[in-house]
Amino acid sequence: MTKQPEEALVLVVEDYQDAREMYSAYLQFSGYRVAEATNGAEAIEKAIQLMPDIILMDLALPKVDGWEATKRLKSDPRTKHIPIVALTGHALAGFAEGAREAGCDAFVTKPCLPDALVAEIRRMLAGVRQADGGRRGNEPSGQRRK
Repeated sequence: MTKQPEEALVLVVEDYQDAREMYSAYLQFSGYRVAEATNGAEAIEKAIQLMPDIILMDLALPKVDGWEATKRLKSDPRTKHIPIVALTGHALAGFAEGAREAGCDAFVTKPCLPDALVAEIRRMLAGVRQADGGRRGNEPSGQRRK
């Protein structure tokens, strides 16, 4: 039995506490399970530990920035299948292209409406389900989308 999209685990990576709490609260309200990280190093650690279904990654982070954290996650066989949505306050076209080159699967400009963020998460998770034949969750990484 496959999980419903609302049962997906979302890792919210945001150093600004108010934004992180707002995203987390709205995602929980929308039925998602949520884990949080406050910097890129913590994001890498939690992604490996928790194997979230999707990651919302702020790009401007302390310790290890979101660009580098994304590159590391996408180069690690354990986490490269996890979709990463870049969250940034920079709306310039070059930032979206740079985020994709770093390995982000989608790009959302902050501030964004919570409904728009949930819609993007649902779109990304629907694409993952189609790509992996409906398997999601805690399957071994060798069985998940590459």
